[in-house]
Amino acid sequence: MKIAVLSDIHGNLPALHAVTADIETWQPDLVIINGDIINRGPSNAACLDFALDKQAHAGWILLRGNHEEYVLTGADPNRPRTGPEAELRGFSDWTYAQIQPRAMDIAALPDRFAWRAPDASTFMVMHGSVLGNRLGVYPDSTDAEIRTRIAPGPTIFVTAHTHRALQRQVDESLVVNIGSAGLPFDDDWHVSYGRFTWTKGQGWQAEVHRLPYDRAQAERDLFSSGFMDEAGAFADLVLVELRIARGLIHRWARVYQEPFLAGAIGLQESVDLFLDQADYRPWRRTP
Repeated sequence: MKIAVLSDIHGNLPALHAVTADIETWQPDLVIINGDIINRGPSNAACLDFALDKQAHAGWILLRGNHEEYVLTGADPNRPRTGPEAELRGFSDWTYAQIQPRAMDIAALPDRFAWRAPDASTFMVMHGSVLGNRLGVYPDSTDAEIRTRIAPGPTIFVTAHTHRALQRQVDESLVVNIGSAGLPFDDDWHVSYGRFTWTKGQGWQAEVHRLPYDRAQAERDLFSSGFMDEAGAFADLVLVELRIARGLIHRWARVYQEPFLAGAIGLQESVDLFLDQADYRPWRRTP
């Protein structure tokens, strides 16, 4: 049994095409997309339609991630339409406008996939963990933290969400974070997916496989899609995330979210100040 698992595409169509081509060369028996097909990127409708077509015609399994869940809140008539909270939703509301015709398809996605091998070993796939799609497994997570997030521990627990690949043996469970097939955050722009093989003689084998993609086209898509002009101030953070393969929105939030929500600083001003740091200044958008 060969299983490919990819995740965290985030509307990056060139990356999705590159990963798919590599997967099809490997020829697995099953392909699973472990959430976050959409949001934080430009080509959300195209990526979602591609995935749904694979689900319908190639038997791919699609799971929902935290970004699917958050984007769907765009349908809530009571969500803020103005003010700071509405500004923070900028690119998510932009995404919702793109995928609204497929909202019911997204809402129907399950949150996990499980398979029992002939030797009774177990294979579990979830976007984050058993505690929720926003609670993932990071390289610096302790074994004690991981135990609570995979319990009861399967033989193989496949997670994503953090955009940081890892493999960790915790008790009887091999925990594999497959990284991101669209927006890596570990300082390596090569995208990744998981290859899992079960055989009668060797049991489970796991690999996080990384590969290049047309990153220049992905950046062009951010501009040609309207994302950079229409998706709000965080679009500038997403552009730099793509360029340096490092997550920035949570880093911005640690410094600026509280003063922004309190009205002490504007969103674009705070993003500009954040990106004016020496680590990020060379990578920001050229005026």
